[in-house]
Order: sequence, then C-alpha cells, then structure tokens
Amino acid sequence: LDHAKNPFYNLMEFPYPSGEGLHVGHVYSFGGADAYGRYRRMRGHDLFQPMGFDAFGIHAENYALKQGVHPADLVPRNVRRFREEQLKRMGAAFDWSREINTTDPEYYRWTQWIFLQLYRGGLAYRAKAPVNWCPSCLTTLADEQVIGGLCERCDTPVEQRELTQWFLRITRYTERLLDFSGAEFSETTQRLQSHWIGRRRGAEIDFADADGGPERITVFSTRPDTLYGASFVALAPEHPDLSLWTTPERRSAVERYVQQARRRSDAERMAGSRDKTGEFTGRYVINPVNGRRLPVWVADYVLPGFGSGAIFGTPAHDGRDLDFARAHHLPIRPVVRPPDDTPTPPDSESAYEGDGTLIHSGPYDGMTVDEAQRAIVADLAARGVARPTMVYRLRDWLISRQRYWGPPIPIIYCSRCGEVPVPEEDLPVRLPYSEQFRPLGTGESPLEAVDEFVHTHCPQCGGPARRETDVSDNFLDSAWYYLRYTSTERHDRPWDNERLMRWLPVHMYIGGIEHSTMHHLYARFIWKALQDLGHIPAELGPEPFRRLHLHGLIIKDGQRMSKSRGNVVVPDEYIDRYGADVLRVYLLFMGPFEEGGDFRDDGIHGIVRFFGRAWRLATAPTKAPQEPRDATPLQRAMHRTIRKVTEDMEGLAFNTAIAALMGYLNTLQEWQHHAPEEVWDRALDSFILMLA
Repeated sequence: LDHAKNPFYNLMEFPYPSGEGLHVGHVYSFGGADAYGRYRRMRGHDLFQPMGFDAFGIHAENYALKQGVHPADLVPRNVRRFREEQLKRMGAAFDWSREINTTDPEYYRWTQWIFLQLYRGGLAYRAKAPVNWCPSCLTTLADEQVIGGLCERCDTPVEQRELTQWFLRITRYTERLLDFSGAEFSETTQRLQSHWIGRRRGAEIDFADADGGPERITVFSTRPDTLYGASFVALAPEHPDLSLWTTPERRSAVERYVQQARRRSDAERMAGSRDKTGEFTGRYVINPVNGRRLPVWVADYVLPGFGSGAIFGTPAHDGRDLDFARAHHLPIRPVVRPPDDTPTPPDSESAYEGDGTLIHSGPYDGMTVDEAQRAIVADLAARGVARPTMVYRLRDWLISRQRYWGPPIPIIYCSRCGEVPVPEEDLPVRLPYSEQFRPLGTGESPLEAVDEFVHTHCPQCGGPARRETDVSDNFLDSAWYYLRYTSTERHDRPWDNERLMRWLPVHMYIGGIEHSTMHHLYARFIWKALQDLGHIPAELGPEPFRRLHLHGLIIKDGQRMSKSRGNVVVPDEYIDRYGADVLRVYLLFMGPFEEGGDFRDDGIHGIVRFFGRAWRLATAPTKAPQEPRDATPLQRAMHRTIRKVTEDMEGLAFNTAIAALMGYLNTLQEWQHHAPEEVWDRALDSFILMLA
C-alpha cells in the first residue's frame, strides 16, 4: 500500500456473517465490483480490494438465538464458512491480508475511540426522548431502520417508548449532507438521501393564548398562504407543552388519548385510511392574521419529529386536516381558488392542495399562492409573530441498542462526577462472555445482569461507578470500516493519515440501494465529523467516496427471495455444477447492474454454452490458413468490441459488455480458419482478456 504508484481503492459492502451463508445477491454485488476491479487493474492501476465481516449487531445475534448457540461461538464459525467455502470460491481478487472483523477487540477499540472523539466534540449526547421500539427484536431502532412503520429487520410493527438513549448529532450536518458536489453519486443516491433528509422551507408562526395569557403555540407550516382558512390548531401527543394547553376539565380525557396514541406506530398514525382521532384540550388560540379563535386539539396524526410538533388545520387545503375536520365537525373554509375553478371543500370530497389565487383572505385576495406566502410571512414577521425557517425530516442518529452483541458504549456513570468517558488508554471496553445474552425487553441491556462488567471505578475520582450497558448500533461499526482496511496492522491508531492521503477517498464504492438512507448516509456523516475534529486530513475533500454506485436487486422467478417462500438461491450448488465464472457472468448478464434481474434456472444454460464455445475456440490447435483472407473486417470488429467493452466497463454496464463479447465470439468463429496467424492470435487474446 505504501508503494503504489497508481492506486485505485475498489470497495464493496462487507457482509453480515449471519444466516446459513451468502446468497446469489451477494455474488451479484461482489461479482460486479470484482469485475470492475479487474478492469481497473488491466488499465494499469494498483488495485486495493479488501474484504471483511460486519459481524456485530442484531442480524448475527438473532441468528445465534434461533440456533441456540452463543454468538461468540457461532459468528467465528460463520465467518470461516463465508470466507473459505463461499467468498474464496467466487474467484474474486480480494486482498485477504487486510481482512477485518467488527467483533475483533482490536477493531471495536477504535469504534469506541471514534465515539469518544464525537463525545468530546459535542456530537454524541444522552437524552430522554420518544424512540422507536421493536417488540420482537426488543431494542430501539434508528428512524432509518423503520420502513413503513415496520422494523426493517423483522417486519414487526414498531412502537414508541420514552427512554434515555445515546444519539449522534447528524442534524448538524444536514446542509452539508445535501451537498453532493464533492463526489460522483448516482441520481438515485442523491434523490433517496435528499428525500430522507427532507429539507422543507416554510415559516414558524406564533398563535397567542385566546385568554390573554403569555403562552404561545409555535407552528411550522409550509403553507402560510392558507392561514385564513385555519379552523383549529392540533398538537402531537408528545408535544412538551400539551399539559399546559389542557384545561383541568379535559385533562383525564386528553391523558387517556395520549396513552392510546403512544401505542401506535408512526405509520399507523399517518395512514390515510384510518379515522383521524383526537381530543379537544379545552383551550383556544388566536389566529394572527384575522383574530379568529381557534380550538386547540391533540391529534395523533401530528408527529413530534417534524417541525414543532404542532400544526394549524386548514381542512379545505390539506387532506388529513379535512378528514379530521369532518370527523370532529370543524369548519371548512376554502381560501385558494384553483386556476380551472375545480370545486374545493366543502363542495368537494377531496382537499385542494395545488396552486391558485387567494380568496376570503383579506388584503391578500387575488395574490398567487407564492406571492401570498411571501407577503403573509413578511407582514407577520414585522409584527414579531412569524419567522421564515427551514426544517428537516432527519433526526439525530439513535445509536443505543439494548442488546448484547455489540461494542459497549465507553461511558461510566459516577454518583460524584456524573457522566465520565472511559480513558482512551483503557480501550477497548471488552464485551464480556455471558451466557445470559437474550434481550430482556425491559429497555435495559442484558449486560445489566453481568455484575463484574457493570461495577467499576470512576476514572476521575476512583470511587464506585457503573458502566453504560447499552451497546452501539452496528451501523457505527460500518460507518468507518473502509478507513481501517488501510491500516489493519497499526495498533497505535485507527488509521495512518499518510496512507489515507494515498488511497482515499475511495475511488469506487459499489453497494445495495437499501443502504442509501442508512449506511451510506452515516458513513458520509462520520467522515465529515472526523474531518472537522482534525482526525482526517482536510485535503482529502468533503466526501469519503469519489464514486458511489448502487446495484439492483436479484429476484427469483419473478418474486423477491425470502426464506418464507423457500426461494433463496444459494450460490454453492451453481458453483459446484457450472463454476464460479459461469454463475458470475450469468448474474451480470441478466439486466442493467443498477436494476438487478430475475434469476431463472433455465437462463444459465445460455451462459454455459457461451463458455463452452469460448473454451473450444481458445483451446483449439492453431494452424495457419492455406489461403488467408484480408482480415480487416476482423480487426475492425476487434477494435469495435474493445471500445464498446471499455465504455461499458467504465459505466458498469456489464450486461451490454457481455453481449458485445458474445457478438465478438461469433465473429471469431467465422474467422477461425481464415485469418492470418498474427492477426488471429491478437484477436483471440483480446477476447480472452476482455472476458477475464
């Protein structure tokens, strides 16, 4: 690594060593990345293509629980199987001398070190907050691990619990994470991450207490133009000031409602098909544009995580507000006329949410929606009751996990000194071997029961203290693994900055689209944070990856592969029967790499025949033709194919590169006994090199 003259870092996502083994989706991903790496090596690059194992976390622990085997015993066995029986049989050019395993104390020592740097830099903090809880996995989940209200791991509906947890301040980096100019990321990556970060422009608007008290409800809205149509204000059940805005007469009803709402997942609360429930709090506020009294409600379709956790309801121009107003007999006041005079509520079943001109809006009548938004916010801001603002969907990254199989968070709690970071010289905080590793489901980690781990001494005062018993999310392990690959032999530091200057940012990172809003986003955040803290050279630029390419999904006979369907394709039998090259080429030929393809057993036979023809051609005895022809057409075909395959390999268009080679093979067979020997040898060599 220290002497490379033309370095090229070709990275692929290291696998979880859980389950029975790799499936063809892994071979698809790794095979495509390896093909690209081989191409780069043939173009004169010094290729660095390492491999390792993302071996901590819920995937491995759940598999261990299912098998009834301790993860510390099961995971090493799985790693050996993945490496020796599967990855090495793929024929990929992995650099095994740089193998990493996130469960190795020598690795997670530095994961804990990174946590401490973030903690000292004010980017890691502990707070009590409503969090996502999976009742099946018995642990908290980051927002990114909740898909449609379900746990992304087990598809169980996610609940809300209020727990004290550790977070990383990824929200400090929202604008920088929205800037993709420092790297070549696909449009899909940019769209998915931008959507997840969820930047929205709008205004914060203050609604005063109708009884003249000093209290205010601050609402964030992207549609201040509809203020004249407001008929209520609604607070999320988690709103911190809900009790303040509840009268004594309404308190018991509101509290019952809040308890019911907290048992529902965000997806259930946001579902358009369910009734919009709520409770009147007994209080009113004043609409700042017209002085109208608006009732204050608590409603579970208002979520705490976006904006201020409060909305003003304009039923004529928001579908959920309309459902709520109809359910609770609240006024419906249209204030935007559509350009084509489309009916609006109450004369229409659906809310009108588009552009138009304002009506029933006092001095703003006749303005377009955009004009009215600017004018209303400016006028309210001049009165001190509104502020233009930006809000984001992205929330701080919840990294606490109430599980066993992960790196302990390196914090100690002392009754005298409070929260104390573990000194760096005491790292790693080793995960103890405990037979009681099953999750408790109480909001506490199984490590709580390991007295010899929990009880320790304060590093500052020497008095009795307790260790943090939560472990960190395995996405923190994988947020920096590409850095460790470069310096696996170093025991005094996580990475060597001189090596980083030579090899980073990663030249090509190939991975799955499912990781866009988790792993890839987290890795970008950790890079930027460590750079800000002085641990990564600023000269390397703002992004860890020069180029990030997402591949598609492999399905089987038109259906997504799953254990429940019994259609998971394991590569071993195909490698045994046909060889790794045939399987890899078949997978890459199925369709565009970014789209994936449909694995069908009968489809592989065409690739078997292709390789058979290529083998027979390459091994056939060569003899000079008695009457050689003018081989110009063969030479032209060779150069056309070289140009086409080169262009396709640059763009990871493997399927069309393979198609070009198939066409070239046909041409070679036509010329096998007619080309001059020198031309033939060069043409055949070019085919073999491109196929390799």
